Amino acid sequence: MSPVDGLHRESALGLARLLAEGRTSSEEATRHCLARAERVDRELGAFLALDPEGALAAARASDARRRAGEARGPLDGVPLALKDNLVCAGLATTAGSRILEGWRPPYDATAVARLRAAGAVLLGKLNLDEFAMGSSTESSAYRVCRNPWDLARVPGGSSGGAAAAVAAELCAGALGTDTGGSIRQPASLCGVVGLKPSYGRVSRYGLIAFASSLDQIGPLARTTADCALLLEAIAGHDPRDATSLEAPAGGYLEACARGRAEGPRGLRVGVPREYFVAGIDPEVEAAVRGAIAALAAEGAELVELSLPHTRFAVAAYYLICTAEASSNLARYDGVRYGLRVSPEAAGAGGELEAMSAASRGRGFGPEVKRRIMLGTFALSAGYYDAYYARAQRARTLIRRDFEAAFARCDVIATPTSPIPAFALGEKQGDPLQMYLADIYTISCNLAGLPGISLPCGLSAGGLPIGLQLLAAPLDEPQLLRAAAAYEALSPATGLRPPLASAEGAA
Repeated sequence: MSPVDGLHRESALGLARLLAEGRTSSEEATRHCLARAERVDRELGAFLALDPEGALAAARASDARRRAGEARGPLDGVPLALKDNLVCAGLATTAGSRILEGWRPPYDATAVARLRAAGAVLLGKLNLDEFAMGSSTESSAYRVCRNPWDLARVPGGSSGGAAAAVAAELCAGALGTDTGGSIRQPASLCGVVGLKPSYGRVSRYGLIAFASSLDQIGPLARTTADCALLLEAIAGHDPRDATSLEAPAGGYLEACARGRAEGPRGLRVGVPREYFVAGIDPEVEAAVRGAIAALAAEGAELVELSLPHTRFAVAAYYLICTAEASSNLARYDGVRYGLRVSPEAAGAGGELEAMSAASRGRGFGPEVKRRIMLGTFALSAGYYDAYYARAQRARTLIRRDFEAAFARCDVIATPTSPIPAFALGEKQGDPLQMYLADIYTISCNLAGLPGISLPCGLSAGGLPIGLQLLAAPLDEPQLLRAAAAYEALSPATGLRPPLASAEGAA
């Protein structure tokens, strides 16, 4: 009998096994996910658009391949979803902004094309902070996204829709993007696993850019092995992306298997003192220190570290990312993209002028405009050396701190977020407090490291807490080995939010 009633509870690898054993079909799983998303997402707000026609066509093609004995691998037929700043041929792609409302790209991002080549079924596009600028998904121009653990709280951001959809079991996994923690922080707040690969490990071709020297595409899923499975599909060199590295990729599932089999014995875990300071929620600190102690109890060696230039990370990050955003978003001028106004509505000023005014006034939301103005100021004559150039020097010092640290340890363990999920609207009036939500994640992007967040406990209020692990550049196998080893020990593994636990079959 088909296990259709519980399909949404399956991990990506679990669903892959059911498909391989013929216990369900991709079409059945896809219909189940689509129906569930239609119902559950009314209050959750994780999706900006579903693509039932395209998803079911892909599912039927997958089933036909399996019947012919031509399955493309474990992802063939597995329903996934995409953050809406990854372009998909023929499917509306907005980056969460009114500027791109209705735009249908003529091509696929490389990461999207690689998922399609692996046979994955793409359900639709996921909610995000506008142009990935935010830590709560509250700056989306289209709808509020909520946390499945508490609908009055944020899911984190900017990949909040991806984290919420995975946590609420609307899809088996998702692709997000991480500029300063935008995969790991929402993964922490929603109680799922989020992996930010090394800079250059995954092609950025077809990613709508925010900050080009920081952005990286990565997976969110319910287990470390699921993230490894998605990374296997999307990692590797791409000649269309000048920042894509030619380093060998792969072996990620094997690394997870090794971590589960061997545990953390012999693993050197760095614990930086700068990540456990005033301002961290006591419950977060206790949960993360408990996770580190659990690794030590199973044979890991703890190494005390100092990353002295961490104190410059927030300032350096927000200067660099806003400067790059100012450059990247200059193309959205109201002519090639933006809100269009008829000649009659334009009046004597003419259509072109009205289009440009509409785009400036209503196309971008306040957070995007704030960051463009900050970046333009930082790059302006007389201020470039005082701000942007100094930020880049601080970035170099932060990277050197990590290089010295990884000479002494294999991975670094820290909190992912200083607090559990906060209330909707709580930080909207204070941008600086919102920016500090990324305080533990941004150094990873500045240094180009791989990082992962995985659940390590719940607060007294029943909200997830995340453990962040970092590894040296391009050492995803070591990172995944350590994450899988901890996941096997963690009491938080397999916890489900109320919104998922209370829902039956679609």
